[in-house]
Amino acid sequence: MDNRLRFTSLVVAIVAASGALVWSQAPRTPQSPYLPAADNVVAVRAGRMFDAKAGTMLNNQIILIKGDRINDVGPSVQIPADARVIDLAGATVLPGMIDGHVHNAGRGDSVEMKTIVMVQSALRDLEAGFTTTVDMDSRGGFGTVELRDAINEGLIKGPRMQVAGQSLNQRASAPYPNLASGFYSSHTEDKNINGPWLARAAVREAKLHGVDWIKIYTTQDFVGGQELNEFRDDGSLVASPSLTFEEVQAIVDEAHRMGLKVACHTYGGDGMRSSINAGVDLSMHVTELYKDDALVNTLMQKKLPIMITIDDLVGLNTGDKRLLANLGITGDKAVTRLGMAELTFKKLMKAGVPLVFGSGAVAGDGAFPHGKQADQFAWMVKWGMPPAQALQTTFIGEANVLNYNWSKKVGTLEKGKFADVIAVAGNPLTDVTEMERVKFVMKSGVVMKHDLTPRPPSTAAQ
Repeated sequence: MDNRLRFTSLVVAIVAASGALVWSQAPRTPQSPYLPAADNVVAVRAGRMFDAKAGTMLNNQIILIKGDRINDVGPSVQIPADARVIDLAGATVLPGMIDGHVHNAGRGDSVEMKTIVMVQSALRDLEAGFTTTVDMDSRGGFGTVELRDAINEGLIKGPRMQVAGQSLNQRASAPYPNLASGFYSSHTEDKNINGPWLARAAVREAKLHGVDWIKIYTTQDFVGGQELNEFRDDGSLVASPSLTFEEVQAIVDEAHRMGLKVACHTYGGDGMRSSINAGVDLSMHVTELYKDDALVNTLMQKKLPIMITIDDLVGLNTGDKRLLANLGITGDKAVTRLGMAELTFKKLMKAGVPLVFGSGAVAGDGAFPHGKQADQFAWMVKWGMPPAQALQTTFIGEANVLNYNWSKKVGTLEKGKFADVIAVAGNPLTDVTEMERVKFVMKSGVVMKHDLTPRPPSTAAQ
């Protein structure tokens, strides 16, 4: 049985066990509870509504939804007699959040366990208010393609997704063990993009599996065994380049020819310069970019966005401090990757480089799990970004980065866009941590979560 069949079989088994099986025959009977009915008409009364384009808060708005789309928005929208009314007059209503960098699957698991974990990760994101996510490396295989499609079909509950499948080359955070018997005579993870033409071939192969993005890594974290691990003796990052500029350039060109976008994990040095100079659509992390004014100017000229994942660097911060201490680097000289990210974030914000939301959330219950990503807003505000601008990174900012011009479909509460609506009890412009306590989630006009306390009938009727 191939992996695709095993994945699909297991997803059906998981959903059946939960009592929410949706039959795959067309037309579906019964209707999937995760997809809107054709005659779906809903009106949401919003006491406060965040205008993600303007970065302002509007009062007493009505969002009229028909099917899976927003039909109208405004203070004087007429509510049809047959509409279901959801009263959120005591809450703040916002568009569904977008996380542009997650990893739904764990590493080294069986296909079956990967599937279970991916479903768990997707559900955690949705319930935290992330109605759209981008999986930026499946950690092996193309199961995330199947996950995306299963969610779209209404088989399981989860966010709208774009996916990269498995990365084209190795992450290389540490030396790889030789797990095969005898002499080693292959390529690690069976990935070989050593040269521009092999790089182009890998893009073509990934495209055949139905991915939306191509993911590459242009820096590695070690040299030797433990001689160089994350940091050099002077406190700078190892950031050993893993691809040449010509290879990155070939990947970008081939992906764009195929209608795909390219994202790159890169920390600094030659690998970071290759990513930005080659026009990668989304360079991520770029922790040492604060040292390179010329490269910042290149970003501005090319009008490229940057994603600084904060959650994963927070999770790695304690380990970074230990590594630096082992090198005898302490005090102000001991700048962790999180500290470098802060310096880069502030530099790019001042320069006007588009900063977009991505967490690097990983599967399971580790230091940066799914469902907790909204804690990044507090870090952004701590680093000097106004709350409204911080919120915009996950709405219109990240929407503009998505493939297929999805900014026309998600990221704001406007007529014609998907009815992805979330709500929090308080006002995130005065307390941005409210985003960590999402109480209401609607995706495509279907309520996925509603933990807000309803107002008394006499008040609700006013």
